[in-house]
Amino acid sequence: MTEAIPMDLEKLLMEGKTVQVSPRGFSMYPLFTPGRDQAVIAPADPAGLKRGDVALYRRKESILVLHRIWKKKGEGFYFVGDNQTEVEGPLEADQIRGVLTAFVRKGKTVSVKNPLYRGAAGLWLLLRPIRPWIQIPLAKIKKLLKNRT
Repeated sequence: MTEAIPMDLEKLLMEGKTVQVSPRGFSMYPLFTPGRDQAVIAPADPAGLKRGDVALYRRKESILVLHRIWKKKGEGFYFVGDNQTEVEGPLEADQIRGVLTAFVRKGKTVSVKNPLYRGAAGLWLLLRPIRPWIQIPLAKIKKLLKNRT
């Protein structure tokens, strides 16, 4: 997810408020599809974050990004988008702005504590090295099914 709307997102999170934003880009597909889904982001305590959590962070002097924690090593965090295989990091705790607590799809809010979500997210993290070989056939199947209807 690149720069989010509203522009004062970081300020709202620093004030302790939870925000709902529409992610842009496809780095977190299939979790987020632009124009369809929304992310519910709350202020984060970096010390409490763990592998699999989705965090909002600011790249050094750059954009806001919403990606999943691949690993936490010492004081550094390593992130990867659900639609990516390259891991980014280490990032420092002070770059983290918030944490995903839920997402909204078709008007329905799904908590990140939902067991189905946790299981799917954990499995998707494990499959990171082979994601391209999974995603390409799935996209073709999805396209075929869509063309049939």
